[in-house]
Amino acid sequence: MTNTNPPEPATPEPTPPAPPPESPAAQAPRRPSRWSGCLPWALVVLVLLAILLIWKFPSFKAQAELGSAYAARVGCSCRYVEGRSLESCQTDFEPGMEMVSVSEDPETRTITGSVPLLASRSARYAGASGCLLSPAD
Repeated sequence: MTNTNPPEPATPEPTPPAPPPESPAAQAPRRPSRWSGCLPWALVVLVLLAILLIWKFPSFKAQAELGSAYAARVGCSCRYVEGRSLESCQTDFEPGMEMVSVSEDPETRTITGSVPLLASRSARYAGASGCLLSPAD
C-alpha cells in the first residue's frame, strides 16, 4: 500500500489592493493656461507704466494747475462780467479740458476750477478790476 497524501487545495495568491480612484482632473494631462505665458509680460508692462506715471507726474500736476486756474478765471469773467450762466460758460473752455470742473459760490462771487485729486484754483470777482485769481496755496 502506498501512502499518498491528497494534494493540498491551492490557495489563491493574494491580489494587490486596487489603486484609489483618481479625480477627473488628475486623469487628464494638465494643459498650461493660455494666460500663464502672459503674466510676466503683463507685470513688465505695469511696472513700465508706473515708472512713466511717476516720471511724468510733475508735468500732469502742472497742467492740472494751469487748467484749473484757466477755468476759474474764464468762468468767473464769463459768469460775473458777462452775466452768463455757468453752464453756458463751460462752452468757452478749450478742447481737452473735459477733466476740469467748475463750481460757483454766489455769496463771495467766486468760481473754482478743479481737476480731481490734482489741482484746484479759485477766481473772485473784484468789481471794476474784473476777476482775480486767488494765490495758490
